[in-house]
Amino acid sequence: MKHGLLKCSEHCLKEGISCPVTECRLWIDYEKEHNCCLISVYENGKMTLREAADRLGISFARVKQIEVKALEKLKKRISSSSLLF
Repeated sequence: MKHGLLKCSEHCLKEGISCPVTECRLWIDYEKEHNCCLISVYENGKMTLREAADRLGISFARVKQIEVKALEKLKKRISSSSLLF
């Protein structure tokens, strides 16, 4: 197994196909990288928010909003889990 890839991602890379599982939480509408965000990160490494916006076809401002909301959720989850110990 390649570092960081799931079996389905490995299969898509090996077969040279795009992921058909649009319900997957890792699916993105970007056929150049097999519609998989794991493959995208595996092939390109870290991306800036602007690069992510370009790939997803949304504005930089929207990607920034998503980032802020995701970080807020993580902070809440971390603080609530630390209360359990």
